[in-house]
Amino acid sequence: MSNQIRANSILPAHREDIELHTADGVTLVGELARPLDREPVATLVCLHPLPTHGGMMDSHVYRKAAWRLPALAGIAVLRFNTRGTSSVRGTSGGAFSQAVDERYDVAAAIEFAEFADLPNIWLVGWSFGTDLTLMYGLDPAIAGAVLLSPPLRFSRPEHLAAWAADGKPLTALIPEFDDYLRPAEAAERFAAVPQAEVLPVPGAKHLWVGDAEKVLDEIVRRVAPEVPTPLPSVWDGPMETGDASAYADRTVAAFEKG
Repeated sequence: MSNQIRANSILPAHREDIELHTADGVTLVGELARPLDREPVATLVCLHPLPTHGGMMDSHVYRKAAWRLPALAGIAVLRFNTRGTSSVRGTSGGAFSQAVDERYDVAAAIEFAEFADLPNIWLVGWSFGTDLTLMYGLDPAIAGAVLLSPPLRFSRPEHLAAWAADGKPLTALIPEFDDYLRPAEAAERFAAVPQAEVLPVPGAKHLWVGDAEKVLDEIVRRVAPEVPTPLPSVWDGPMETGDASAYADRTVAAFEKG
């Protein structure tokens, strides 16, 4: 029997709670979701939006990625709370550090994915997470990165220059009506990275409300181009329903204000 995939649909996967241990002694909580019946074709390491404004590992795009992509695309999804961040999974140790000590969080996540022998590791940053990606994501284990709504708030021109010099693929999904960086300015700013693909998304806003499916399709096209897209909207088999209240997004419209 075919079931429509809805916002709170959870498709079959192997899911395990994980802990990441940083070089400066902080324990971070997270989850790894992998395909049930096959080896993953790619891995997403998700860096979430600004925690002081509601960003967390359960922010809706990442939650849907973890609930859908292992089954629909054969992609493993590693998501975690950066230091001082809380979600249904729990609260990570440490305290928010304005994109300074979070360098250790990014390194711990990449190290975990590498030691777990997860293949074809890509970083996916959203808002604040895009700054962490640009600042700390150029690791030999990383195949490339996808940026969602990059504000370019903490990252600097030298970080873009480093990506340009390295040559790793970089895609930036830019909402037409973003609050911080819109397509025309994004094209200008990312011109410093010759290999960067700047993809305007018509009608979208910073929080991607109503556009999660578009985002997931574009991510899959970059990290696993052999997987047909758009991804299916129905599932032939059993699936669970998540607790919408438990996973309600706390993100507010003033997300990155300041």
